[in-house]
Amino acid sequence: MNTRNLLRLASCRKHFMYTCGISPSQFWRFVLPAIIWVILVRPTPTRAADSSTPAEWTKANMSSLVELYRFLHQAPELSEKEKETSARMAKELQDLGIDVTTNVGGYGVVGVLKNGPGNVLLLRADMDALPVTEQTGLPYASKVHIEDTHGATVCVMHACGHDVHMTNLVATARYLASHRDIWSGTIVFVFQPAEEVGGGADAMIKDGVLARFPRPDYAVAFHDSADVPTGEMNYFPGYALANVDSVDIVIKGRGGHGASPETTIDPIVIAAKLVLDLQTIVSREVKPIDPAVVTVGSIHAGTKHNIISDECRLQLTLRSLSPQVRKQLQDAVRRKALAAAASAGAPEPTVEISEGTPALFNDPQLTKRLTTALKKQFGDDKIKEGEAVMGGEDFGRFGSTGVPICMLRLGAVNQKRLDEFAAKHVPPSSLHSPLFYPDIEETLMMGVPAMVTCVTELLPRK
Repeated sequence: MNTRNLLRLASCRKHFMYTCGISPSQFWRFVLPAIIWVILVRPTPTRAADSSTPAEWTKANMSSLVELYRFLHQAPELSEKEKETSARMAKELQDLGIDVTTNVGGYGVVGVLKNGPGNVLLLRADMDALPVTEQTGLPYASKVHIEDTHGATVCVMHACGHDVHMTNLVATARYLASHRDIWSGTIVFVFQPAEEVGGGADAMIKDGVLARFPRPDYAVAFHDSADVPTGEMNYFPGYALANVDSVDIVIKGRGGHGASPETTIDPIVIAAKLVLDLQTIVSREVKPIDPAVVTVGSIHAGTKHNIISDECRLQLTLRSLSPQVRKQLQDAVRRKALAAAASAGAPEPTVEISEGTPALFNDPQLTKRLTTALKKQFGDDKIKEGEAVMGGEDFGRFGSTGVPICMLRLGAVNQKRLDEFAAKHVPPSSLHSPLFYPDIEETLMMGVPAMVTCVTELLPRK
């Protein structure tokens, strides 16, 4: 019997007494107090689903989460072209009653979920895929191919796990939206475009993601890892991912016949000398304890066996952790390119350096706070300190604005598969490999509860 009917019965006391066969004294002594207790005192029952733990909820909802993951995996979109992915992420948040804004810094999606007093926490997942032909052989492998800006047909694959990141964040949003009793504050859900080209975070920041929406006190992101087993996470305080700079060098010479090299200035010979000389930057100029990488990834010149070309083009990537080493690498590349040309009497080369992403600096205090909570929840053997790597991630740009950030690495390949790689004496298929794929169910069984733990640690119930 619901409260409305009880009130009706109380207002029709005589009819109620006659119907139930009780006296007025019995009504006033027993029935009315019972009615008052039902209305004012008795607690409202809590649905079983609302009291489920993150792990229980993830397990119970795994089929829908895997369905979302496979949908995203089979519909990858390249950087700055994430139109349909963005629309799906917006719908996922809107279905939860979250206030959603689209087209922030391109196809960026921002969802704001307020739940009483407390701090503001930004949770971020990236959305873009890579121009990679999938070779996993999975039944849900990507078969998407598009025409790029140069008119070439390229295949597209989520070879870096951004489909995992999106699924994990959507799952976290679903859980938190239906379990508001365990946290208090404001969550800003960010689905970011164009991470792979290093421009998405910068574009969203310039479009006001930290000004138009509640400014975060903290920002947290997970990144899947191909060499950390499922059920485990790695962390690293301080500089955890590298500065990334791209360098384009054009060596200028004087072309001519390959049979008469004395009449030419051969840019290929100059470039060959430069490639070797560039390697001495790290080996002889940078302190051995300072991580640095100089890699020549591309070199192009000439059209025929017996023709010396007018120019040779090189493309480099520079990786560093500290701002000082970053500048040291840039200055040394320019100096050595000029010196190589001058030694051959060649015209001055052009050296163009374009910034990729700044180093990602995990705030030590925030990292310690989160990992302490995660160790308490999962055990010290599941949350381990890793090491810095020279890959890049533009999530670091959020930290460059003064917001304390932390990116944690989520194990995505189960131990059995890692053991199989080890038995073959080969490394696991890395991120960006056409053979990479996560063990999605095991990954989410760790990822969702871990992200919820981060939220409840930073946005505790008031």
